[in-house]
Amino acid sequence: MTGQDTELVRWLAALRTLSAAATSEADPHDVLNLVAATARDLLGFDFCGVLIPNAARDRLLITGWDGLSAEYVDRVNSDRAVRLDGTAPSSRAFHGGRPVAIADITAEAGFAPWGGVAREQDYRAIVCVPLIAGTEVLGTLNGYYRPEHEFSAEEIERLTLLANHAAIAVTSARLLDELRSLTASLREQRDALTRSEQIHQRLLAVTLRSGGIDGIATALAELVGGPVLIDDAHHQVLTGDSDALPGPDVRAAVDVDASSTPVRVVGSDGTAFLVSAARLGGDVAARIWLPDLSLDAIGIRAVEHASLVVALELLRVRTGVEVEHRLRGDLVVELLTNSGPPSQQLMSRAELLGHDLSAPHATMVAALGPSGQNSQRALSTVSDALRSYRPRPLTAMYRGDVLVLWPTAAGAATDAAALVQRRLKTTVALDETGSTSYAHAYRMTKGALDVALGAGSANTVVRLADLGVAGLLLQLDDPAQLLGFAERALGPLLDYDRRHRTDLLETLSVYLRCRLDRARTATELHIHPNTVGQRIRRIEQLCSTDLGDPAAAAHFSTALTVRTVGLRGAAT
Repeated sequence: MTGQDTELVRWLAALRTLSAAATSEADPHDVLNLVAATARDLLGFDFCGVLIPNAARDRLLITGWDGLSAEYVDRVNSDRAVRLDGTAPSSRAFHGGRPVAIADITAEAGFAPWGGVAREQDYRAIVCVPLIAGTEVLGTLNGYYRPEHEFSAEEIERLTLLANHAAIAVTSARLLDELRSLTASLREQRDALTRSEQIHQRLLAVTLRSGGIDGIATALAELVGGPVLIDDAHHQVLTGDSDALPGPDVRAAVDVDASSTPVRVVGSDGTAFLVSAARLGGDVAARIWLPDLSLDAIGIRAVEHASLVVALELLRVRTGVEVEHRLRGDLVVELLTNSGPPSQQLMSRAELLGHDLSAPHATMVAALGPSGQNSQRALSTVSDALRSYRPRPLTAMYRGDVLVLWPTAAGAATDAAALVQRRLKTTVALDETGSTSYAHAYRMTKGALDVALGAGSANTVVRLADLGVAGLLLQLDDPAQLLGFAERALGPLLDYDRRHRTDLLETLSVYLRCRLDRARTATELHIHPNTVGQRIRRIEQLCSTDLGDPAAAAHFSTALTVRTVGLRGAAT
């Protein structure tokens, strides 16, 4: 074999080794070192280096080398940087896409900034060949000689050939490195998705096992490694560690965007927390509170999953409550539209819902607040407040009011009525007689509520026994008799108001309520006291009476009360 053949075999073996390294698991930096070592071995350079642009693409850095000292590499890459906008041979080769050769750097004015380090590395000649892959210049392959050296066209051509092969190797190594990074990232995402699915299944399993909100909070606390508190849209704690997390005042003051992703919020006391919102039908149904933890992606995902599962659990509960309310509402309608004791069939239906209608019950009727409370929300508020009592009270909406049939065995009815009054902030009427006719008990209690509201009572508990004559009249089960008495006493005023479209009946009612004080009556009716005087004289004339007589005043006051009671009784 000739020397030329031997050289060719050596080149082919070196290129094969370079190609194998580029397609192996080798680090790209190791591939660049191999490129420099191969060039040095094949072409006989004293030193070789491979320069690659930095991330900002404003400098060339020695990224692979063979024979160069670590000190030289550090100084060139730091305080003697090869700037891409400079005149260094490497920069010119990179931008021009053509080899740049310098036989003696000491005679090259533009090489002065690197003269010091060149002397330390001890080289005089340098050749820079661009690494070109397709249309992209990846960097330069530099060869260095200690003595002066005139680079022949053949040397430059052989170095260019090696540089072109090295560019392919570098590109392959980069692609493999990117592929490895992408594979690792995909594995991480796969593991994260698997873990996320496990978290979701664990939290969902809690609801399927009827673990409720308590079970979800316990599972989430274990997943994130910290206490958890869950409250509803009205800042009432549903479950969790209320001591370790913000109190109701702090939570109520925090305006949280409706997002399941936990966000960091700072309370009025300066303490930071994480909070996530669970949404139902576009509204925030609950919020999850945690300490200011440093959650990783899995922890954040766990909270997001918990928010979703909390929403599902609340939807399940809400659906069950709505069905329960509807069934109890249907039961109450049938119960109150039939006089006398409930039928056996009705009692059996009530028993299925957890109520014993054969036992004595007090009756409560609560008006919705003047601000127009949501009826279903008010019913849920009362049901939740009385849920723990046994025997279980029967609560339902009936004709726009909240009705409670309270088993006397569950405790004092007055205490329960006071609880309902506080929760709804409204007026509650109470009948404790325990009538065997629920329809009659409702009519009495509803009448008591109307009398109380008509008399201006607000946000209080009114008992039938507290209404005096009106309370006795309400116990009559014949509204026609009450209306007959009222019509005889007030008939002239009713007739006059109908024919002349006046307000004598209202004036009389206010006048009696104001204890015959014309000035107070005028203020309440927003009219002049003289007008009040004229109306009172007209009333006395039409009814042939003197309202200054205490007996006459009592007579008409009773008639007004009887009329109110009678009308309400007839309506129910």
